[in-house]
Amino acid sequence: MQTQLSEILREAKEQLKQAKTDRETEELRVKLLGKKGQLTGILRSMGSLGPEERKALGKAANSVRAEIEELLEEKFAALKEKQKELRFKVERIDVTEPGRQIPLGSKHPITVTIEEISRVFMSMGYSIAEGPEVETVYFNFDALNAGPNHPSRDLSDTFYITDDILLRTQTSPVQARTLLKQAPPIKIISPGRCFRCDTPDATHSPMFHQVEGLLVDEGVSMSDLKGTLDYFAKQLFGSDLQTKFRPHFFPFTEPSAEMDVSCFKCKGKGCRVCKGSGWIEILGCGMVHPNVLAVGGIDTERYTGFAFGMGVERIAMLKYGIDDIRLFYENDMRFIGQFK
Repeated sequence: MQTQLSEILREAKEQLKQAKTDRETEELRVKLLGKKGQLTGILRSMGSLGPEERKALGKAANSVRAEIEELLEEKFAALKEKQKELRFKVERIDVTEPGRQIPLGSKHPITVTIEEISRVFMSMGYSIAEGPEVETVYFNFDALNAGPNHPSRDLSDTFYITDDILLRTQTSPVQARTLLKQAPPIKIISPGRCFRCDTPDATHSPMFHQVEGLLVDEGVSMSDLKGTLDYFAKQLFGSDLQTKFRPHFFPFTEPSAEMDVSCFKCKGKGCRVCKGSGWIEILGCGMVHPNVLAVGGIDTERYTGFAFGMGVERIAMLKYGIDDIRLFYENDMRFIGQFK
């Protein structure tokens, strides 16, 4: 058996030299030292030997096992080092090579426009208020003095979830909620998404954005409203802009008006953008109706206020010369990338 042990050790050395992978080396370890390995078979056959022979053979077998284990350890270490060197070669990076340019994203034009509008009003001391997009009929209509027969309450205009819950058709409910929880003076704008049953075309979308404003304080008049919105328009479109106000009707303001600005394309001479009139409508406004102020329990003999609202998409289309509202929602990076 001593001769057999020497032969096992010799073959082990020879086969380990030829092994090229971790898998081959592991298979060789199992063949030599595993439960059914060659060395294990010799150790199991020692039971038939005498005490002296068993002692000598056991010592020799353990010596061979130790040497094979050392050889295996060295082989695994050598293979690991070789794999590391190969990986270094494959993954080598030339630090002098120009890096790959990672394209930077840009803000969506709707976001840009909301931020521009907000920046102007915040410079005048307005704060930003928010409210839920899933709203109650009370806050969307009743609290804003829009009676049961108002046409906007019809199913053809409004997305109803239940009889009492809907997707807000305007950001005006934020004004009503603010009146309930905040005492005058109040000075807020409320940007956000709105929803109406509109068929998508170049100027309509079932989802759109609004920025509405509310100011309530003592002694507020229509002249304050006109001065505020005139300043806003000049900051947004240019200081040479002119504004005018036309009488209109909104249930939540009295008196109400629509505000026009002189066409910033033709400077009031008449062109395709302003349809030859020299003026462009940009928002609706008016003095807050006493019934709306009463929702918040505000003393209408002491306090007055004004409100206004504008479509963000309309402002963006006018400011940046965009002729189709659907471009805002198509996620075409060629379009969005123009607003970096």
